[in-house]
Amino acid sequence: MKVIPIHNTASLPLPEPASVQDGPLFDRRGRNVRDLRISVTDRCNFRCVYCMPREVFDKDYPFLPRTQLLSFEEIYRVARLFVERGVRKIRITGGEPLLRKDIERLIGMLAKLDDVEITLTTNGVLLPKLAQTLRDAGLHRVTVSLDALDDQLFRSMNDADYPVARVLEGIDAAKSAGFDAIKVNMVVKRGSNDQDIVPMAGHFRNSGHILRFIEFMDVGASNGWKMDEVLPSRDVIERIGTHFPLEPIDPNYEGEVAERWRYRDGGGEIGVISSVTQAFCSTCTRIRLSTEGKLYTCLFAQQGHDLRDLLRSGADDRRLDAAIAGVWTQRDDRYSEIRTAATASRPKIEMSYIGG
Repeated sequence: MKVIPIHNTASLPLPEPASVQDGPLFDRRGRNVRDLRISVTDRCNFRCVYCMPREVFDKDYPFLPRTQLLSFEEIYRVARLFVERGVRKIRITGGEPLLRKDIERLIGMLAKLDDVEITLTTNGVLLPKLAQTLRDAGLHRVTVSLDALDDQLFRSMNDADYPVARVLEGIDAAKSAGFDAIKVNMVVKRGSNDQDIVPMAGHFRNSGHILRFIEFMDVGASNGWKMDEVLPSRDVIERIGTHFPLEPIDPNYEGEVAERWRYRDGGGEIGVISSVTQAFCSTCTRIRLSTEGKLYTCLFAQQGHDLRDLLRSGADDRRLDAAIAGVWTQRDDRYSEIRTAATASRPKIEMSYIGG
């Protein structure tokens, strides 16, 4: 199967400059912007079947040339304006963000912003080399993706022959570098890796890390998503609870996407992210900046608003801020609330391009 790279499609026009007062931004459904996700590369060293399947992203896939990527200075400028508008968490994503050369320099720049948490999501295999450097640069938290504990199954899912041990080494390196409460994300696909739910829970109990289970989502157009391959989060909780009794706990903050549970014996906590079966659109506060400078107001969007031309045309901060405000204040996304078989088949932005 071949798909046209999503970054080759036309962009939505930027809205007319918004006449919005300084301060927090609210969209048409009253949601304020609080979380900015920044993709720094469309490349990855994995070929995960639900994100970047090899049959699509093979050697002929036209990845973006470096000249089309936002520079660190351009990223910082956009991030600074978002922080001034109320963003309190910035997550660096990819592709695999640790493949971006000198990524610690960007982390150091972003860490100078006031009152904002800087986090990063990675597959973990480069953390033994970079964890301490990232920590020293000012990175606050790390999330590591790990979809199975069984080595053969994990190699099959990442389709790049990386063993589980490489990811576990990365998690250990992050812990040694001083990162607390490392989050470990497992995308659960029924009939593929769901047999590893309980082993994963058992492995990370009492580790100090927070394991989170994510429902298989219809992101992009290349992962062959089917509803019958979605294992509802309630089933995940039931399976784990049979072996390790659980109880629900309150969210850390309003709009947190993960539903939190803790082991009754004090063994730590887990989370479930239920975008398919329990939509949380009504409290979504996220916006995404792509590798080449497009703003996407939803993970399931088809097109984004191009900021790169504005950044490179000499626009001042006031004009750039007005464009950002215009995009957010016109936002009305609620894809997961209206998902059907028909909407699931629409072309959408690829997860490998925009991050999770």
